[in-house]
Formats: sequence, C-alpha cells, structure tokens
Amino acid sequence: MAENVHKMPFVSIIIPVFNDNRSLRICLDALNTQTYPKDKYEVIVIDNNSQEIVSDVTNDFEQVTLAHESRPGSYIARNKGLSLAKGNVIAFTDADCVPTPTWLENGVAALLSEPNVGLVAGHIDLFAEDPDNPNPFELYEMLALGFPQDQFLENGQFGVTANLFTFSHVIEAVGDFDKTLKSGGDKQWGQRVFKAGYKQLYGKDACVKHPTRNTWDDLYKRCTRIMGGRYDAIKTSKTTQLALLIDFISFLKPPVRFFIRTWQDKRLRTPRQKFQFTTVMLRLRGAAIKERMRLQFGGGISERG
Repeated sequence: MAENVHKMPFVSIIIPVFNDNRSLRICLDALNTQTYPKDKYEVIVIDNNSQEIVSDVTNDFEQVTLAHESRPGSYIARNKGLSLAKGNVIAFTDADCVPTPTWLENGVAALLSEPNVGLVAGHIDLFAEDPDNPNPFELYEMLALGFPQDQFLENGQFGVTANLFTFSHVIEAVGDFDKTLKSGGDKQWGQRVFKAGYKQLYGKDACVKHPTRNTWDDLYKRCTRIMGGRYDAIKTSKTTQLALLIDFISFLKPPVRFFIRTWQDKRLRTPRQKFQFTTVMLRLRGAAIKERMRLQFGGGISERG
C-alpha cells in the first residue's frame, strides 16, 4: 500500500451525533486505527444540538474537527459537515457504527474501481449484544429492519448514510441532502445520483458494524422516525388531501406478505422466537399507525428519533 499512497485521495469522514457520546467514542476509536494513511483523511463530527458535551469526546482525537448544527435532523447536520469538508472523497457513517480497520481503504478502492461511480454503499453488519441469544427487539431489528445495501441499490437506487462513499464533485452535481427530511434523505439523495447517470456500487468489503437496538424505547424511536420521514416524502408527491387519504387507507392494509416471508426466515429458530417477533411486529405496527394519524390528522411534526 505504501507505494500507492500518493495516489490515494484525501477523504472527509462526516458523522452527525445527537446525545450519543458513548457510541461516538467507540466509533472514533475505530476510525483512529484505519489502514488508510492518517494524513489522507479527516473526521468531521457535527453536534446536532446534543445535551451532552460532545467536545469531551472529540478533544481526545487529533484528526477530528467538531462543528455544531442547532437545527434538528441528521441530514441538515451532514450538510453542515459537507460545507467544511476538504476531501475529494466524502465518506459517511453514524456515531453508533463501528468501522472495521479496512473500511476506509476498501471503500475508497471501490469508489475508484470504475469510471463514473457516483456512490458506493458499504456493507452494514448488525449484531446483537449476545449473538446466540438476541432479545425480541434485537431479533426484530435484525430480521425486519436491517440494512441490505446490495438490495437497496438494486431495488431502490440508494445506500444508507451509515456507510456511504461518494465524490465531492458528485455532491456538487446533484446537490446536498434535503434539509427538510429527518428520515429517508439518503434514499432521495441516492436516487438523484442515479438519475444523474452515475454508477452505484456495493462495497462488500467496506464494512461497518452496527449494534441492534435492544429496548422497546429505542426501537420505537427508530420506527417513528422512519414513519415521519416517509410521511414527509409522501406529502411532497401527493399534494391533495384526497391523495393523502387514499395513501393512508392503503397504508392500513396488513403487511401479510412481509409477515409470511419473515416467518419463513431460518434465523427464527424456535416457536418462541416466532412468537416474540410477531408480538414486536404487532406493537410496532400499532405505533406506526398511531404516528401516521398524528402526522396526517393531528398536524404533528415528524420526530428526529
């Protein structure tokens, strides 16, 4: 690798954080041990108005620049990071992700592997605290709310920002993230990249590990954030009250196919696990309907999660 150092582009790694100092430290520790040359990358952490003192963590890392964005939302925080980035390559990850040592090296290599690449979506490995005995919430997230980046690219033309690489010139060409979205902004941005004619690649070897949420409260927050992001996106395409009402009625249709498909998943090894999965699914389904009603009929504002 040493003989090719001069060919390696400078990378800006952008990480938004909101009240998660513990995870952020683990993430920055992992970024401090990358195989990519240290003089070839910077880390920009954006404090999205945390109550915690984020500088207590970032001050311990020489390569980290700390910025602040008071307006809520991870995408507007990422845009703040983009405004400060010096790199020709931009890498996104989240404060609760743990990049593997070769994450940066392999992600950049994938980005440079072909001409006209617009983004590389890296692999995201969800793991439970006890892999052999996940609790019901961990089990549900692993089976139903994972991050199959290869499928996201194939079916949706996007990759999630927990593990995403792109070029600064691509961002200049297609624009920043939609600052009005609190969820789903990575999908919208990725589809803009696709429509602009850029290639999109799956970076299997550019891996980050991501702990599953292991409590009801954490899983509930994620699901309400996703629901809010989807509703905000729906409002932009369905501009009449009738169209929104028809979409709401469609949303109430039970997800029978999803239920059957997931029950057939071999990772549900016992009847007890199937029962646990079903219980969590029904609770979340009820929570999603309640949140959609709050947003659509109660004039609510989407949560940041």
